[in-house]
Amino acid sequence: MNRKVVTFLILFGLWCIFSGMFDIFHLTLGIISCLIITLVSGDLMFNEEKITKSHIVYGIRFIKYIPWLIYQIILANIHVAYLVLHPKMPIEPFVLEYKAKLKKDISKVVFANSIILTPGTITMDITKDNVFVVHCISRKVAEDLLTGEMEKRVAYIFGETIKN
Repeated sequence: MNRKVVTFLILFGLWCIFSGMFDIFHLTLGIISCLIITLVSGDLMFNEEKITKSHIVYGIRFIKYIPWLIYQIILANIHVAYLVLHPKMPIEPFVLEYKAKLKKDISKVVFANSIILTPGTITMDITKDNVFVVHCISRKVAEDLLTGEMEKRVAYIFGETIKN
C-alpha cells in the first residue's frame, strides 16, 4: 500500500477518535486537514514508498511504548507537583546536553517529543552531532534522562541498537 494512503488513513482515524464528531462539517474538516498534512509531511512516518512488514512491527512496538511513556509522565507530574508544593520550592533549572545514539530521524523525533511530554523537561534543540539540548527543572529529572532508558525504548521501537 502507498505510504501517503496509509499516512492519511492513520491521521484520519486518529482525527475521528480524538474529535468524536461525525457530522459532515467535522468529517470534511478532518479530511481536508489530514490531506494537507499528508501532502506536506507524508514521508515523515514512512521513508519507503511501500509499507512493509517492518512498519507494522514498528507500529506495534510504538503502541506498546505508549503505556510506559504515560507512566513516566505520571511520575514526572508527581515530581513537579512535589517541587512546586514544597515550602522551599527546590527547583534547580539548568540546561543539559545529552548525546544520543539514535540514527533514524523518526527515532529522534519520537525521543524529542517523549522528552517534551514528560513534565519538567523541554527539548530545546537537536544539533547536527546528535546532541539533544534539554532544559530540566531539577537534577532528578536530568538523572532520569541520563539513565538512557527512554532512548533505549525508542531505539527498540524502530529497530535500532544502542551500545553503551
